[in-house]
Amino acid sequence: MNTTVEVLGFAREPGWLPWAVQYFFLIGISCAAFFLSLPGVVWRHPEWRSLSRYALLAALVCGMAAPVALLADLHQPGRFLNFYLHPNLGSWMAWGSFFIPIYLIGLLLYAWLSLRPTFAALADQEAGKLAAAYRFLAYGGHVNTSAIRAAALVATLGAVLILLYTGMEVMVVRARPLWNTPLLPLLFLVTALAGGLGMSGLFQALAGRKQSAQLFNRWLERSQWATLILIASWFVFALTGLSTAAHEVLAATQGSFGWMMTLAWLIGSTLLTLWLARTNRQALLLPSLLALHGAWLVRWIVFMGGQEIPKMGATSFNYFLTLTPDSLLGIIGTAGLCLTLYIILTSFIPWDEAAEV
Repeated sequence: MNTTVEVLGFAREPGWLPWAVQYFFLIGISCAAFFLSLPGVVWRHPEWRSLSRYALLAALVCGMAAPVALLADLHQPGRFLNFYLHPNLGSWMAWGSFFIPIYLIGLLLYAWLSLRPTFAALADQEAGKLAAAYRFLAYGGHVNTSAIRAAALVATLGAVLILLYTGMEVMVVRARPLWNTPLLPLLFLVTALAGGLGMSGLFQALAGRKQSAQLFNRWLERSQWATLILIASWFVFALTGLSTAAHEVLAATQGSFGWMMTLAWLIGSTLLTLWLARTNRQALLLPSLLALHGAWLVRWIVFMGGQEIPKMGATSFNYFLTLTPDSLLGIIGTAGLCLTLYIILTSFIPWDEAAEV
């Protein structure tokens, strides 16, 4: 007796390209870094003052770069305007178009109010047009605690809504089993915290400031423990069948050498970051880079790896980086934009002195 087995394959190119990875990476870092700025800037905890100032810098750099990556992912500004001209209030992505301006306006206002005393001091030190610009930005230069807290409240609302929508808009896609898990928003949250710490620590390391290294490593250690717990929880859900989507992912990737290596790399780099944070409290540069690597890697695995797993049939699509604007050049360009913003902000604002205000 002959048996015929028909295998169907529907391989499709990914709909979400590396631009989406960059956007989710940067906006998550910005929101987390903003929250890290609150203890030192708003609540004035002495231990946090230096780290919080550099966290504010990280929030600004990544917050201004993230919308550029988002617009690039949409390919034309008209698609973004469509969210406002024809809003679909049943879509998390559409809601995000309203949450982003709330956060960015609140963040910029919060940063300006916090830096006014620094601008006033710079106006007295400089001369000519530069002094006039600093004096204009200072707008009197006095500290208005109530205004700073009000702006921080607006930015907090926007940041919470962004962290919510970025997790939910991916989680609700049932056709992608790797995405369709309630653990995903939590995983994005804790890795965003690690990324926010990493960017803040990196800026401190570049400035030669290490007085907050112990505080930085304590919080980085907590973020890595949380990441490992969430990864372990996902595997428990998958192996026990508590999550049908997670079980489908295991079945689809079973025996795949590439997925085994990816998982080993993710867990290994997380453990290495955890070990460095625990054993060398004075280290700053390497733990910061590893934290940024881990936050980016999680988003790459979720977005690009999640789209490689077939929706139906048995054919998967393997994505490879290419020298095109939608691929490797886009990643390099986004990094270059962040570097440009960092150079501009650190050239005209002395963040070391601001930490002492």
